[in-house]
Amino acid sequence: MWIIVYLVIAIASLIAYLLHRNLNYWKYRGIPHETPHPFYGNLIGFRKNRIVHDLIIDYYNKFRKTGNPFVGFYLLNKPTAFIVDTKLAKNILIKDFSNFADRGQFHNEKDDPLTQHLFNLDGKRWKELRQKLSATFTSGKMKFMFPTVIKVSEELVKVLNEKVPAGNKNGTVLEIKELVARFTTDVIGTCAFGIECNTLRTPETEFRKMGIKAFTEVRHGPLLTTFIVSFPSLAKKLRMRMVPEDVHKFFLHLVKDTISYREKENIKRNDFMEMLIELKKKGSMTLDNGEVVKGMDLGELTAQVFVFYLAGFETSSSTMGYCLFELAQHQDVQDKLRAEVTEVLDKHDGKLSYECIKDMHYLDQVLSETLRLYTIVPHLERKALSDYNVPGSPNLVIEKDTQIVIPACAYHRDEDLYPNPEKFDPDRFSAEEVASRDSVEWLPFGDGPRNCIGMRFGQMQARIGMAQIIKNFKFSICDQTEMPLKYDPKSFVLGTSHGINLRVDRV
Repeated sequence: MWIIVYLVIAIASLIAYLLHRNLNYWKYRGIPHETPHPFYGNLIGFRKNRIVHDLIIDYYNKFRKTGNPFVGFYLLNKPTAFIVDTKLAKNILIKDFSNFADRGQFHNEKDDPLTQHLFNLDGKRWKELRQKLSATFTSGKMKFMFPTVIKVSEELVKVLNEKVPAGNKNGTVLEIKELVARFTTDVIGTCAFGIECNTLRTPETEFRKMGIKAFTEVRHGPLLTTFIVSFPSLAKKLRMRMVPEDVHKFFLHLVKDTISYREKENIKRNDFMEMLIELKKKGSMTLDNGEVVKGMDLGELTAQVFVFYLAGFETSSSTMGYCLFELAQHQDVQDKLRAEVTEVLDKHDGKLSYECIKDMHYLDQVLSETLRLYTIVPHLERKALSDYNVPGSPNLVIEKDTQIVIPACAYHRDEDLYPNPEKFDPDRFSAEEVASRDSVEWLPFGDGPRNCIGMRFGQMQARIGMAQIIKNFKFSICDQTEMPLKYDPKSFVLGTSHGINLRVDRV
């Protein structure tokens, strides 16, 4: 009995010490910061009544004129260097990347295999996997997947035609956010798993439900979730898990069954799953320098498919939904975009080809401005691998193992970087404007060697979907359109609490 009491006291004392040490980290170092909440740190309202984007932007605005290249921040209970200066952000992401190659995120390959995906992994394992997977996202591989995306986009147009009858002068009010999410779910389901989900016509699929759940639900309550985020290494040693159990089982079984079926029937497809299966078959390899590169097991393979699915369907669908929301309010931009799509298609005999999509420069501008105004992932995270002297500030040191936050969504709303930042203006991304701007001032896909590996795929499916939609339909706001949009604080990315209702007319 007394042993248990002493053990509880010891554990409680350790946790109290760790919390006290963490929550006074910036104070002891004399770095400007806001006094943290003992539980939420500087994220008061997190997953309750405030989205992370607003918390990040507010914090940035408090310190951006103070002249500090970075300030102290508490990501829940984790002391974090909040990068105010974009030049310092560029050093971290690109010039001095070797010291900031890790993200410092929780992952537990043994007990929680879906967390061992490319986004979370660090060190040698990340580098090996990044090199392996880079070959699956080349222009050549995108061209292989292009016909699949076209096929799903044509189905999207058919569904819209059924919902918007010809000759209806009053148009049809549709919830567009869910519709485009079903489009990207079908694209990713086919390209990642080789499965025709058909959520465009049957929305209530298990595939779609699990995708939503992975973005909005956690395995534990607030206390344990905060502990895992704040002390990822200790949480791993304690064999803790993050992914909800039903999500974990669904994706593991789905991938296992898909691989078994393909091997049994000797099926080959030009999709992401096939590329991963080939990597798995190769097993461990010995490089010329004698270094052994570990092969990919089922859990790691599933983790890559899992994150590709989540990142692919949510980011692209949200971008398309917000884009249509803005186009509905800016008919001049919508008309200009439709004119470009029509003109380019006429030059290519009306066929939407890979080269044709690349010629739609204004479409690219419209999507880029949407991603600036609606930054799906609010911030980038890195971790210092050794002490780092801040260039130009010899007295400032980011110590080894310090977590880094680069507030992408705040840069995107900085009036010094983007005059009148609340305005939707695709001309900000003309070739001349982009050339005059530093790359780190636009970070929806990150930057440097650890940028989003699936950027090309995400851009491709969003461009195809938008081109098909705008070519055939006109969007405008109506009485049911929520203005302004309300966002879901429980979502880990920028997601709305309700749908995006727009009036849709045939062109």
